[in-house]
Amino acid sequence: MRMRKKPWAKAYLETLPQVIFQPETRQGDWAKLLKRSKIHVEIGSGKGDYCTKMAAMYPEIGWVAIERDASVSAVALRKCNGILPENMVWIVAEASEISTWFATGEISVLHLNFSDPWPKKRYAKRRLTSPNFLPSYLTLLADDGEIRLKTDNTGFFEYSVLQCEGYPLVMNEFSVDFRRIEQNEDAISEYEAKFMELGQPIYRAVWRKK
Repeated sequence: MRMRKKPWAKAYLETLPQVIFQPETRQGDWAKLLKRSKIHVEIGSGKGDYCTKMAAMYPEIGWVAIERDASVSAVALRKCNGILPENMVWIVAEASEISTWFATGEISVLHLNFSDPWPKKRYAKRRLTSPNFLPSYLTLLADDGEIRLKTDNTGFFEYSVLQCEGYPLVMNEFSVDFRRIEQNEDAISEYEAKFMELGQPIYRAVWRKK
């Protein structure tokens, strides 16, 4: 279900120094901005639980959360009183333009957590692991960069695995029940916790750039 538009959202977000509306102005400058050599990026950060928890768990890494919906972003930021970990920023923009936001090799790890599966075939090009996105990811990833994907959707997981086979990526991890064994190194978002309570398996795969 889509969140209703919050008329106050954009004005609120504009008051927060860690929110970025024009990420193209930071291309090639993220390490300097976040004062970290390694940059992790999450596309589709939703309510922000995953990225904010990971930023707190790994303070030596710079974290960039991306969420296209201003209302969702505003709700997420208000949960933490508008204050993110100091090694994190939040982008409010459509990820289809990501190739203009980061320089070649600037991203160490790209996180895709519970992305919209866009199940109807006519919307396949909107999937974040479609050919519309994967070539850009490969350009932006460092030489040893990774794509880390988690989803509850079987169809999207299968689609993503098949798509990545056509690119210079090596699958390092593959799980059809990722949370069966406790994973302390990977934060659990509010969204993911709900699926776990229902006994829904979490699918995960990690690809490293060749």
